[in-house]
This record gives sequence, C-alpha cells and structure tokens, in this order.
Amino acid sequence: MSNQVFRQNLDDKKGPQPGGPYLIQMLFKEPVDMPDKDEMTAVMEKHIGAVECFCRDKKMAGFAALDHIAEFQDGKCPMQLMVMKCDKFKGKGFDAFLMSQMWDCQEDRERIFKECRYQVVATDMLAAALPALERANLDADFVEALAELYPTCEAFYFQNCGKLLLAEDVRSHQIEGSDRFIRFGVNVRFFNIEGTEDMLIDTVGMSTLFLPDLQYHFHGMDPNWVVNHAYNVASYILEHDNPIQDGETVDGVENGQMSREIQWKCQYEDAMIQPPRGVLDINMGDYASGKR
Repeated sequence: MSNQVFRQNLDDKKGPQPGGPYLIQMLFKEPVDMPDKDEMTAVMEKHIGAVECFCRDKKMAGFAALDHIAEFQDGKCPMQLMVMKCDKFKGKGFDAFLMSQMWDCQEDRERIFKECRYQVVATDMLAAALPALERANLDADFVEALAELYPTCEAFYFQNCGKLLLAEDVRSHQIEGSDRFIRFGVNVRFFNIEGTEDMLIDTVGMSTLFLPDLQYHFHGMDPNWVVNHAYNVASYILEHDNPIQDGETVDGVENGQMSREIQWKCQYEDAMIQPPRGVLDINMGDYASGKR
C-alpha cells in the first residue's frame, strides 16, 4: 500500500463526469499504424455486430454501431465508436494521486509510463443515451476489438475510472457479459485515513453509466474483503439496473464471504473523496466509521 498522503479535494472538477465518454488510451512503446478500413470493419463486426465505417482518414476512424440506437428528443441515431491516429504520449495528467490507485499494475505502472511514448485514443460517442447494461456490454466489446486490432499495445488506461491494465490481461481474461465492464471500467480505490485506524474504499466508473459508485468508511476488517464486496455489489447494480433504494440493505461480509446473516444498510450520499459524485454509502455495522 502507498504511504503517500493526499488531500481531500471535492472542488476538483477535472475528473470523469456522470454519463461522460468511455475514453480509452492504448499505450505503445513504438509508433503504430492504424489498420486499414476493411480490417477494422471486420474486427469491429466480429466483436460488436453490424457496423458502418463513416470515416477513415489519416487522423481517425469512425464506426456507427448499427444495432445500438441512441434515442433523443428530436430523433435517434446509432451510437458511434471513434479511434484516433497514433500520437505521442507524454504522460501528462498522471499525478501521484491517480497512480496510487492503479492496483492492477502496481509492479508495472512506472515501467509502462517510462517505456510507452505513443498512444492511440479511442472513445464512444452518443452512448450516454443507451441503457446502462447495453452500453456496458458495447464498451466492453469495443475494448476487445481494440485489443485485437492493436496487438503491440502494451497497456490500456481507462480514463473514466483511472484503471491501468496490461494489454495481455485484457486479451486473456475469461470474464463474460457485463462483468467485463466492471473489470475494465470500474476501479475500486483504497485509502487509509491519516491519524486514525479508519479506511475508505470506494469505486470510480459506475457513474459513466449513470449508476451510483460505492463507498465504505470503516475500520477493523481486512480491506481485501471489502474490495471483493464492492466489485460484487457493483456487478449486481449493473446487472439489475440499480434496484437498491435509500435505506435498504445488502448482504454483508463474514470471514471474507458475503453472508445473508449480516445486513449492511445503504444510503445515498455525496462522495468523501474526489471526483465529486453521488455514491451509495454502505454502512458496515460494527465495522463502520464516522457519523451516519
């Protein structure tokens, strides 16, 4: 665990916004050419279904996902997937706070930022209008298509949640369905509260789908148990379109396992740690810290 000290900063508006784009940075050691139109279209169709390439030039490629229609007040249109040309990567914006929460790449993160000098940025567009589960699966399909199209990619950085993953971990995962979005697009963070024995665990990334992130303020329990609980609850919320109402309970944890014998009360609050967002705060009963 990091021993660095960070300040709470809920005035920080630079973080991801609810419903914002699912921005992906693929990092490379060497420059990489954009695949040709036919190859890109074939791989996109393999992972996503029917697509139409509406632009492919030196700067970018754009695809309309024809099976995923975004509806607006004045009409509807297929959501779009954009892939930019390879550009230099200077590592700007990756401060100590962000890097401290890259738990999936603890041993590799400094090497990645040192060795990778190039990037390809990809994003979805108009996707905020899709239902959460549909968008989650589509964005995960998009990631898998990109991993196939760019075999020399070293790492994926998911800007919506601050998660850094080795490209090999993205290519070799065995996860199915919407849990892929939880793996790629949701980061569980861990903080010690200075001067106390309290800990705080929260998620970042659920708000991309207009779903609540989670927050646990606690003491006296193995934080790894709480991390697992957070991923399980996030998966449940996504799969069931957030059925948890203010004041309801979820199964708690006993000896590292979720248990129906223990119920933890949930309430909607503002996040304690940036970025500013609404969270579902889970009161861990005897292990809870702070005033509720």
